[in-house]
Amino acid sequence: MSIAILYEHAGTDEMGIHLTAQKLGINLTFIPSRKISFLFRNHDYQIKSIERDYLENVKDVSVVLNRAQSRNRRLFMGTIFEALGKHVINPSQIEYICFSKLRMLLRFWKEKVRIPTTVYVPCDPKENTKDGRRISNENDIASLIQQQLGNKPVVLKPDAGSHGKNIKLAEEPQQLLKILSEIEPSVINPIGVLAQELVHKWFFDLRIIVAKESGKASHCYPKAMARTGLKDFRTNAYLGNMVFGINLPQKVREDAVKCAESIAKDCEAWVLALDAMIDFGEEMVIDKQMISEFEKLTPLFNEIQKVKSQRITKENFASWNERLEKAFHNYENSEAYCNIKEAIEKSVKNMENHVMFHEANACPDFWEQTRLAAGIDLAKQLLTCAESLVDKQTCLLRENKRG
Repeated sequence: MSIAILYEHAGTDEMGIHLTAQKLGINLTFIPSRKISFLFRNHDYQIKSIERDYLENVKDVSVVLNRAQSRNRRLFMGTIFEALGKHVINPSQIEYICFSKLRMLLRFWKEKVRIPTTVYVPCDPKENTKDGRRISNENDIASLIQQQLGNKPVVLKPDAGSHGKNIKLAEEPQQLLKILSEIEPSVINPIGVLAQELVHKWFFDLRIIVAKESGKASHCYPKAMARTGLKDFRTNAYLGNMVFGINLPQKVREDAVKCAESIAKDCEAWVLALDAMIDFGEEMVIDKQMISEFEKLTPLFNEIQKVKSQRITKENFASWNERLEKAFHNYENSEAYCNIKEAIEKSVKNMENHVMFHEANACPDFWEQTRLAAGIDLAKQLLTCAESLVDKQTCLLRENKRG
């Protein structure tokens, strides 16, 4: 029984998984997730690319690491391989829920996990009628949102968006109408409008990792990645914001496990990245001292960004990774980093009862940020989860042979 990794393009995360597998002595089978065909016929199936037959490779596979970048493709591919009797990390049950922000929030809410105040209106701002007319619903949608949230600042999000894409802040009613007028149905926002009350999170949010191996209890890593932002209400690391590794209070770790299990219940092995915010209840001022610390840290963070912008290939990945780790080491060992990290940790501890969860990611980016900031090697965790399922499968086969 073997482990396969599935992706369309090898990014640093996928190269990191390959590098880690080599160090652990695991021979990964590669399966493309884009230019490949699946034939299903009676009780038979075939898997081919234009140049290669993958059937024999797949038959020996027990577990598939699903690293397809597109959420849609990941969901389809996971469903296919589960139909073929393979374990998939993460399972399609998890992918289906994580595909939609609304589905995620409803799971959290149902399990009494604290979430941002959210309004969903299942109506598009513009609609085409059968007789060719175009109806504008912006005013009605805005009224419904304001009826529920009042005239407070509102954050509008595409239901299946990622990396902070198309997330907009409306600070007053006219701005809300303008943003609504620009929303069109799309792959990442198939129907309706999702709005949330703006959470006053000071200058950071948290990326928290929770994982489960087959036969073991779910566990939350003791450290998290704090993602900061001084110029924009969005703190997504993809936007180039600074990151910090912080220690989590036990209360937050317990809440994170509850949050992750609301999505992954009954699944044997999985890895989830949770996004959380602290609700300070009011707008927090970023004082001059804090701004000064960020200014001192900027040149060191720019060195990290410079390394990340370099062209990466499978051949130069190991040397590129050494340069990245060196640049991050210089960054995190600076006095300014330690001062900001201390301020974040203190606020998280003081406000541990006010942490709210707003998203879960089933295929998180990790090699360039989470691994370095929080010391969490998700490549190793993913492979360990896969091995736990391979071991279970091997035991079952042995039992069947004995029977």
